[in-house]
Amino acid sequence: MELSINTPALLFPAMSLLLLAYTNRFNIIASRIRSLRDLWEKEHQDQILYQLHNLRRRVKLIRLMQGSGVLCMFTAIVCMFFLFYQYNNAAHIAFGMSLILMLVSLYLSLREIHLSVVSLDIVLSDLEKEMNDKQAGLEKMEQKHANKIF
Repeated sequence: MELSINTPALLFPAMSLLLLAYTNRFNIIASRIRSLRDLWEKEHQDQILYQLHNLRRRVKLIRLMQGSGVLCMFTAIVCMFFLFYQYNNAAHIAFGMSLILMLVSLYLSLREIHLSVVSLDIVLSDLEKEMNDKQAGLEKMEQKHANKIF
């Protein structure tokens, strides 16, 4: 396969957008961690601790996602350097490494999305429990009123 200097340059827009998305995720999670910590200081609920643990894991994944994305861009630049000086074999290796690092970054992103869904499941299970409790209370009230009528 013949590499031109433009080939590794194609990775820059994609990785730049991914890194921007990763940074936005990180900022949102950091804000959520701060608000949950404040809530923990007031309420001391186990579910808050579980959420904080989950968010810590997500922050670690995002750090790895960002790191592999930056290394992807770095190896793409190295590839361009090798192409400029006509070290074609080294350029192929560097380009392959940059593609692998991009795959790693995307895989870690998929893992982080999975943890995000787990976090949402915790919140939804709390809401479902509340809804079930309220529904049971409403049914008891309806039965009580139905017994008074008859």
